[in-house]
Amino acid sequence: MKVLIVEDDFDTADFIKRGLEQNGDVAHHVGTAQQGMILATSEEFDVIIFDRLLPNMDGIDAVRILRGSNVATPIIMLTALSETVDRVSGLDAGADDYLVKPFDFSELYARLKALTRRQPLKQEALSLSIGDLVLERTARKVSRRGQALDLNPKEYQILEYLMMNPGQLVTKTMLLEKVWGFNFDPKTSLVQTHVSRLRNKVDKPFETELIKTIRGSGYILSDHD
Repeated sequence: MKVLIVEDDFDTADFIKRGLEQNGDVAHHVGTAQQGMILATSEEFDVIIFDRLLPNMDGIDAVRILRGSNVATPIIMLTALSETVDRVSGLDAGADDYLVKPFDFSELYARLKALTRRQPLKQEALSLSIGDLVLERTARKVSRRGQALDLNPKEYQILEYLMMNPGQLVTKTMLLEKVWGFNFDPKTSLVQTHVSRLRNKVDKPFETELIKTIRGSGYILSDHD
């Protein structure tokens, strides 16, 4: 793996870097969010480790900027903040995983390997459409009836996955695995909150509802009743 470490605590960074190199991986370390964003947008990495509390910029803001710049590299956030709201805010910004300090290197490494093994969403079609809803993959743009919809990165990923499975039941567990990379339920309203926001943008301004909730099961995207 080629790993970018964005961490201002040099002891922690050295601990991670040595562990990676002992496993034959390549590790690059920078100490500020700004340096991390420059490298993340100019070089190819298999995964990025981003500390939450960085000088001059919250790691969450940096991750949000990267996702807004269409950087799709898997990101795991490190933090001393362990409250559920802190974990959700990191994931909401676009991080793929979240690990609380202190941690064992073996756990971090297992999570890194899991992120790099994750298969990207299928890219066969350059665009997807359901009724008057169109998703353009190359430009990462979504429109309905020709009207552009402003989606955040997670909303876009949820919609893309739903549009890849038109008329099929997509469960909460499937979305947690495909969009967030979770193989467990974090016991939060993460999925419901994002789908609700997505529905407000995709359905609420229009007469026809496309995202349908199947109570107790999940969601179906369809232009049929």
